[in-house]
Amino acid sequence: MKPARAIAGWCLYDFANSAFPTVVTTFVFAAYYTQAIAPDPETGTSTWGYAMSAAALVVAVGSPVLGAAADHAGHRKPWLAVFTALAIVATSLLWFAVPDGSSAILTLTLVALATAAFEFGMVFYNAMLSGVAPPGRIGRVSGWGWGLGYAGGLLCLVIALTVFIQPADAPFGLDKNAAEHVRATALLVAVWFAVFAVPLFLWVPDRPASGLALPAALRRGIATLRSTVADLRRYRQIA
Repeated sequence: MKPARAIAGWCLYDFANSAFPTVVTTFVFAAYYTQAIAPDPETGTSTWGYAMSAAALVVAVGSPVLGAAADHAGHRKPWLAVFTALAIVATSLLWFAVPDGSSAILTLTLVALATAAFEFGMVFYNAMLSGVAPPGRIGRVSGWGWGLGYAGGLLCLVIALTVFIQPADAPFGLDKNAAEHVRATALLVAVWFAVFAVPLFLWVPDRPASGLALPAALRRGIATLRSTVADLRRYRQIA
């Protein structure tokens, strides 16, 4: 497999997943929730923040364990595939976030779930960089991925705004009174994420499996995390 192809596949994943934080958690869907689903913008802003904080807490606790477990198990693609699929499915289900209070809990749950899955996926995505970039070019390849991701997020946002949000007549027969033109941007993001993530799974090589079963890998991951925390405490006492 050509290294250039593997690098392109790795970078395209960033192009794929950057649509989610740009369109959903930062611009379109965040504003839609606070203005059309929450009872008022103040409540919407606070509850949206609580959902993001909950997702961040889950990621902060789970990422070190899952990362260490993946190191022991060997393969990283299966983990990335699971979290990618979870983020895509949760994002697509935001179509059901109708513009009234009845969908508030559903919206926050799906956004928090998709955000956590997105961040967990990034743990394994970033861990694959050392196996993709040639020695001495890790920083450059990482920069390419970041730049392509930035472009992907902006391009998806532009499409969401110009095709779905801004036109006076919603495309594809979507009902503006039911905010279908806004909800459809979640489907756009899900499709975008799914399509442009494919090259990574086709072109990027994975580490060989260690033969360690998942429960054993998780136990070793927890043990590694405990050892790391203990070392940090010891170093702090020495300092």
